[in-house]
Amino acid sequence: MLRIIMAKKKTTKKTTKKKTTKKKSAKEKEAKVDEKVEEKRKEEKEEKAKEKTKEKKKEIIKAILARERVITESTDEARNLFNKSAYGQVLEDGRVQLSLPEALYLLEKGKLHISETKKKAITAEDFLKKARKVEPNFWIRYSVFRDMRNRGYIIKTALKFGADFRVYDRGIKPGEDHARWIIFPVHEGETLTWYEFAAKNRVAHSTKKRLMMGIVDDEGDVTYYEIKWMRP
Repeated sequence: MLRIIMAKKKTTKKTTKKKTTKKKSAKEKEAKVDEKVEEKRKEEKEEKAKEKTKEKKKEIIKAILARERVITESTDEARNLFNKSAYGQVLEDGRVQLSLPEALYLLEKGKLHISETKKKAITAEDFLKKARKVEPNFWIRYSVFRDMRNRGYIIKTALKFGADFRVYDRGIKPGEDHARWIIFPVHEGETLTWYEFAAKNRVAHSTKKRLMMGIVDDEGDVTYYEIKWMRP
C-alpha cells in the first residue's frame, strides 16, 4: 500500500510541473503579443505626430510687412484665410493683403510668419511697436478687433464709412449680407464731446447700421455699448 501511495504522489508532481510549464509558455506568448501591440501603437502615435507637425508647417503662411499693410505669399493656405474666415482681400496676383490688426491677430495665433525685406521674422511685440508708429491708437483698435474675433464675429475696417470697424453678425460673411454694426474703439480714460458723439451717431444712421462703442481699459479688456436712436 505504501508503494502505491508513493507512486501516486510522484505522478501528481509530474502533472503539476507540466501544468506550470504550460502556463509559463502561455504567459510568455501573451507578453510577446502585448509587446507587439504596444510597438504598433507607438508607431501609430509617432506617425500621427509627424502628420500634425507637417500640417502645422503647411498652415503657417509667409508674409511681408509693407508699412500700413501686410501681404502674404500666393498660396492656397493664404487664400483660404480669405475664403473661410474673411481675412484680408485677395489681390490680382493671388496674394492676400491684410490689415495691421488682422496680421497681428494671425501672428499671435501662430498662423502667420511676417518679415521685412531681407530681414528676420518679426515677433508680435516688434510688430506692435511698428504698428503704433503708423497708428498711435493702434493698441486700442486692436484690443477691440481681437476681442470681436475671439467672440466669433467677422470684423473689417470701415474707413469708407467714417468709422474704425464694421462688424458682421455671427455666421455672416462680407458679401452675404450687410454688416450689423459700426464700432468705435475708445480708451476708458478718453473723453468725447457731444458734437463728436453726435457725429458718430450720424455715421451709423446714414449707413443704416447700429452704433457700438468699444470701451477699452488699461488691461485690454473691452466693454461694449450699443447706442440707438429714440423718438420721443
